[in-house]
Formats: sequence, C-alpha cells, structure tokens
Amino acid sequence: MPRTENRVAHPAIDIHQHLWTPEFVDRLRARTQVPYLRGWTLFTAGEAPYEIDPGAHDVEQRIAADHESEVGTACLSLSAPLGIEDLPRPQAGLLIDAYHRGVTELPDHFRAWASVPATDPDLAGLHTLLADERFVGLQLPATAVSTPAAWERAAGLLLAAEVAGKAVFIHPGAEHHRPQQQPVPGWWHPTVGYVAQMQAAWWGWQAFGGRTHFGDLKVVFAAAAGLAPLHQERQIARGGDDSPVDPGVFVDTSSYGARALDALVRVLGIDALVLGSDRPYAEPIRDFLGNASTYALRVRNPGRLITPTPVEDVTWAVAS
Repeated sequence: MPRTENRVAHPAIDIHQHLWTPEFVDRLRARTQVPYLRGWTLFTAGEAPYEIDPGAHDVEQRIAADHESEVGTACLSLSAPLGIEDLPRPQAGLLIDAYHRGVTELPDHFRAWASVPATDPDLAGLHTLLADERFVGLQLPATAVSTPAAWERAAGLLLAAEVAGKAVFIHPGAEHHRPQQQPVPGWWHPTVGYVAQMQAAWWGWQAFGGRTHFGDLKVVFAAAAGLAPLHQERQIARGGDDSPVDPGVFVDTSSYGARALDALVRVLGIDALVLGSDRPYAEPIRDFLGNASTYALRVRNPGRLITPTPVEDVTWAVAS
C-alpha cells in the first residue's frame, strides 16, 4: 500500500536496535569459548550457530535504513542473549568495555544503553557512563531480574539509573543448553524462551513492588514484556492486586504487530507503548491505529522514556 501524504512528519525514536562495531566484532572473533564469532558465524551456549549478515552491522547502511523508516534516533543495545553479562568478570568486562567504546564513536544518529557484568558491577563506572548524554539508560538481561528477590539484588544498579534520571531497559537474556534437549527450530528460543523470560521479569517487578522502592525510575520491557500485561486478569483471579497503570513503565514493540499491540493498549493504554524494532532482526512499525497513536508510539512516548528526569526531582527513598 502506498504511503499516505498525511504521515507523521516527526522523526521517530527507536529505543531497541543492535549494531556491532568493529572492535566488538574483533573481540568476539578472538574468543575460544562461547560466545564467539568465526568469520560471521555466531556460536553461543544455548542456540544453534547463526549466520550474521555483515551488512546488518554496517553503519552507513543502518542509518540509510533508519532514514527510510523515518527513524531519527536509534538506541543501541548490547546483545544480551549472547550471555556476555554472565561471563567471568574479566571476560565480561572486556567485551562490555569494547561495546561501550564502539557506540560512543558512532555518529550522533545513535545513542545506547549501558551494560554491566553480572558479577561485581562497577557502580562508580556506571554512574560515569549514565552521566554521558550518549547513554539513555541501563540495560539488564531479563534473566537477571526474573524474580522479586532478583529485582531486590539489583537495587544498587536501579538506584544508579534513578539518580541519573535515566531508564532501565529489560532485554531477553541468554537461553542455556539442556543436555537432554532435542533440536528445535530457529524461532523456538525467541518465541518460547525469550517470551518466558520477559514475562518473569515483568511479574518479578510487580511482585517486588518496584514502584514503592523506586518512585521515579522509568522501566521499559523489550518484546512487549512477552505480553505479560495481557495476563493481568488471570493474575487477579489467582490472588494478585488490580494495580493501576504505572506511567513510568513502558513496553517496546519488538517483533509484535497490530493485533498484539492493540490488546496491550486495551490493558496499558497507548502511553505505555514505545517503538523498539530489534533491528536488524525486525523492522520498525510504521503505522499503528492512525496518526495520533502512531505519533505517540514512535515519537512522544519514546521521547518521554529517554529524556532524563531532572535529578532534583528524584525521590531518594530506596528500600533497605
């Protein structure tokens, strides 16, 4: 269908993309244990070898594709399913530092989510990163916050983001190989494992009572939080609370289309949805329920998510 002339003219903000810079690729190729690259074939602990398209990580090609999609800002994410955050501390630090250096050297079209090793994260270093306007917030793997207790253990990291006035992005983490597991199709982990991770992280935040501890923290869940909000009726029926919609909690649109997103709007309202394409693995949504909703999803809501909260407005009451 041809594009209409009354399309929203404002450039969109895509809060969820992946782009591997040369140093990061070199670090992956230098490794002898998973995750590693051989040429452009990716090997991980829990998934089948995956052939990477080199053009998908070409900076000029990415900017051109974004401009064609009317995306003016792309927020880059470390590929958490690689399991980098969970590597032994020296290995994790080496790869994460390479990722941070690479994204800071990219054109201004790009911004990024900071990442930290799961073991002994450098909180002082995180504060420094989050003070840089190039970084829009902190990414955590869903596997790191899959229970209420796990959210509580992450309190220091959450506080660092809140004090910086920046958001926390929950992204699917690594899927682990099980010895008796039979081969599964390539879509299995993204459709089954990642979705289950995102649902656990969503309900972990709810059960933890995240908003009572972090009154000003903005949190965004990738992959529409695995559609966890659609299960609210079941949660209430099994003893949960009918909590009001939290204006500081967002879900991105990655890998979902109009039917699923329409159902999410019925539960969360349009203000909770932000454009997150997961590019190069999927494309940004171009239209959604008319111009007003399209503008909200592509421009207004992601702008509200990544615009820092003034530090003086942050409430400093944090759970002990």
